[in-house]
Amino acid sequence: MQDFQDKVAVVTGAASGIGRALAERFGAEGMKVVLADIEADALARAEEELRAQGAIVLAVRTDVRQASEVEALAEKALATFGGVHILCNNAGVAVFKSCWEHTLADWEWVLGVNLWGVIHGVRTFVPIMLGQGTEGHIVNTASLAGLITTAWMGSYFVSKHGVVALSEDLARELAQIGAPIKVSVLCPGDVHTNIMSSNRNRPSTMANLEGDNTVRAEARRYEDSIRQSLENQGLPPAEIAHHVVTAIRNGRFYILTHPEGSKEQIRDRMEGIMEGHYPAIPPAV
Repeated sequence: MQDFQDKVAVVTGAASGIGRALAERFGAEGMKVVLADIEADALARAEEELRAQGAIVLAVRTDVRQASEVEALAEKALATFGGVHILCNNAGVAVFKSCWEHTLADWEWVLGVNLWGVIHGVRTFVPIMLGQGTEGHIVNTASLAGLITTAWMGSYFVSKHGVVALSEDLARELAQIGAPIKVSVLCPGDVHTNIMSSNRNRPSTMANLEGDNTVRAEARRYEDSIRQSLENQGLPPAEIAHHVVTAIRNGRFYILTHPEGSKEQIRDRMEGIMEGHYPAIPPAV
């Protein structure tokens, strides 16, 4: 897709971080933008600020864990703008714990947002986009954590690996039927976003019971190191949005925003798999 003018983009997790940057960039490209997020106040601010920048926007509070809410998002997008040309399944959250100390609520929340949110987006919007018969593009936000693993974020790694696998499958299937819809999977490294405070949007129904918040010291230290890395070395979300727009224009599938370090890490993991090595133990933090 080369021409974005007057086309329609739907972005989940659009009230902050990468999603907000994508929405701003699409608006600057002349697109009509549907902003979806669970955080109502931040969503309203994003809508107001993008309109002040001259963008044509629609804000729809959406919990992407819920199929019915994603379906309602699609209905409102169609009723308002008449079509959807770019879909960014971007909403994401994270929990830092050992795999065995993740509660059922932890697993359900992280997988519900990060993986089921993408599944609901694909199931809801792909038929719409196919029915339009026009060119389109789907961008699913995974992470470098969808291509490698470390430790202390089991649910996050599982969810993001799932997004990569789903995206690869979707791209092959759309190509096989000759659909004019391309797919990209976004696999960023460190980005300066609010994901470290994603618990602010955790629904009360997904809250842990008292005594269910056991976290090992190693996981706490890893979380602190990630927080510092995002704050001190994370790329600005606007730079990620630039990578995404470039990938859409070039029809590129994998979007690696940190190519130097990430390619080496991916290569090391693949070589380890081919050699049957035990997963590398990350250094203590």
